[in-house]
Parts: sequence; C-alpha cells; structure tokens
Amino acid sequence: LPLSIDPKESILMSCCSKRICGGCDYANQMRELEGKLQQKCPFCRKAAPKTEEEFKKRLMKRVEANDPFAMCQMGTKRCEEGDYKSAFEYYTKAAVLGNVQANYQ
Repeated sequence: LPLSIDPKESILMSCCSKRICGGCDYANQMRELEGKLQQKCPFCRKAAPKTEEEFKKRLMKRVEANDPFAMCQMGTKRCEEGDYKSAFEYYTKAAVLGNVQANYQ
C-alpha cells in the first residue's frame, strides 16, 4: 500500500530515514510488546532510540550522509524552531538530492 500524502500520517525512522505508515508502526509496536521483544526499526532492525538526543544524533548522521529525507526532516525541525534561513538551506539541498516533498515546504 502507498503511504498517505499527509506526512503526519507516517513516521520517519531516524536510523535509516525510511517512512512507515502510522498504523503499521503501531501494529509493529503491539507485536513487539505482546511478544516481549525489544523495540526495533522494522526496516533495518536497529534498536529504537531511547532519548530525543539519540534520535537527533541518528538524524544528523543521516544528514551527513546526504540523505534527502533526513535533510527535509531537518529543514522542518529548523523551520519549527524559527531558523528559516537554515531550514531553506536544508530544503534546497533535499530538493536537489531528489526529495519531492522538499520542493513544497
């Protein structure tokens, strides 16, 4: 099934910069909780970040690897913080690298 057009309906996995539908992420979390399994990314199987700091560190690692989805996400974070110049730079680089969503931000 394709992902929803609304980015609020999907979740970005910070470890591999892949998006997963919110419902699929919920179902995976329930499976892990019921089976008493460690929470992991359904794509790359890395353990879920335990803190916001760890999430940011993983995201920056993906940005440094020139991942267009991570760049777009970082642009969104900067925009929410009020740093519009930095946000524009991240969106521009993400668009150049092929992220279509960055063209509309």
